This record gives sequence, structure tokens and C-alpha cells, in this order.
Amino acid sequence: MERATGFVNQRLVVVPRPLIREALTRPITRRLVVTDAGAFPVAKEHGRHRPEGANETIVILCVAGAGWIESGGFRVDVTKSTAVVLPGGTGLAHSYGASIEDPWTIWWCHVLGSDVAELIGESGVSPERPLIPLVAIDRLTAMLDEIITALERDQSPARLVATAGMAWKLLATLAVERRLPEQGSPLQRAMKFLEDRVDGSIRLPDLAKVVGVSSSQLSKLFKEATGGGVLAHHAALKMARARLLLDTTDLTIAEVGREIGLNDQFYFSRQFTRMHGVSPRAYRAEGKG
Repeated sequence: MERATGFVNQRLVVVPRPLIREALTRPITRRLVVTDAGAFPVAKEHGRHRPEGANETIVILCVAGAGWIESGGFRVDVTKSTAVVLPGGTGLAHSYGASIEDPWTIWWCHVLGSDVAELIGESGVSPERPLIPLVAIDRLTAMLDEIITALERDQSPARLVATAGMAWKLLATLAVERRLPEQGSPLQRAMKFLEDRVDGSIRLPDLAKVVGVSSSQLSKLFKEATGGGVLAHHAALKMARARLLLDTTDLTIAEVGREIGLNDQFYFSRQFTRMHGVSPRAYRAEGKG
């Protein structure tokens, strides 16, 4: 028999619905409000079935064990260091639960508000792709711990504002996590290769051979992850290095250019100016901090 709550050492906070309705009329919390949050350790026999979906967007972090999720007719397994995101208000049926052999430990929250759809949209989830592999699972879990701890104290308007900010950061971080390349993937190895060669240059076909994919596939991966191409990403890395050198060293403009593989000072200055709107010399002279 599957159950929704009642796990040893669980944490569970449900904000009274009248307070949620009131929060959704106020300037900040109408944009984002946490309605429920909790943590279920080793949640044996945990399961939820919602034939008409949920009004709230549901975020689940699996920190140990395993489970499953069925959404929009698609069923996928959930493993450690994975987030599940189920957009609210879609009317799509969904179900989820713990693995029988290895019940999951999850941290979770439900959210409402006008900003939620855009934040979730940035994470790229869909009914057939509700999962986000996580790099920073501990950092995200800490955010949910902070949300739960705050709501355990009280659910005052001020507390709901505070947890709204925490949840906004949580959802934004999930959107970033979706864009980060998986460790060891062709995209991650290509990015690392470029980072290690900021002072050099490489052709797209050569880089594609290094990571074992076609040029077109590598271009597609970079476009999806960064919004631009391989060469644009390498140029951005070079300029980030140039800014650091201009801010923290006394190297001449020509020397900074050489450090990032642009030996022609005038070409370096033109490229820097095109990207930043000011010359390297003017950038260095700007008051910062």
C-alpha cells in the first residue's frame, strides 16, 4: 500500500490555504510563494497519484535511493542526484513513488505564482522529460532545508516573502543545472579543452575529433548550452581572461593580448571593444568595486 506521508524522521510543512490565497494578492508573493515543503528519508512505500495533476508546480530532489515518475503518459526512473519538476496547472495526470528495492530519500516543495512558469520554462522540463541531472545536489538540498526551517517557525507574510526569495533561487539554480554539461560528456570535455587553451586557437572539426562527435553535433550541443557556437564560446573565455588580467595585473595591453593568443595588439583591442563597448585601456581605467 503506497502512502503519502508518515515516514520516520520526516519533515513536513503545509501553509494554510487561506494564507496562500492572501499571499497571491500581495506584490511579491503573488509572483512566487511556497505552499508546501518537506523531506522524506528512506520513504518506503511512498507514492502519490494525481489523475488531474496539481495546481502547484512540484519540485522533488532525490538525494539517495531511487524512485519513478509517470507524467503525461511517460514513465521514467529517478535515481540519486536527480531533480523531478512537474509544472502545475497543466491538468496532466501524474504519479510518482519510491523504488520497492531501494526507497528514495527526497526533499521537495510545491510553489505557485506568476513567475513560476517562466522559471520552469528555463529549466527545459516537459512531461516526457521531467528530470534534471544535478551537479550541485548538496547546495540545492541546503536551499530546501532553509525553506523548510523558515516555514517551520511560522507562515507570516514576512516569512512567505523570505521563502519566496529562497524558492526563486532554487528554481533559477535548477534552470542553470539543466544547461550544465554532464561530467565526461562530449560537451563537458570540449568546454574543458577550450578553457585549458585560452591562449590558443582550434578549428571546429579538430575539436569535434578530440571529443569524438561530428562538427554539426558539437555545434548543436554548444548552441543548446550557451546560445552560441564553439568559436563564440572560446572568444568569450578569452575575453573573460583578458578582463581578469586588466583588472589584476600591470601587464601592457599588448601583453594581455598575447596571454590570450591574440598577438596583434590592434586586433585584440578591436575584438575587446566590439564585445565590451570600450577599449581595453578604457576598461582598465573604469572605477570598479
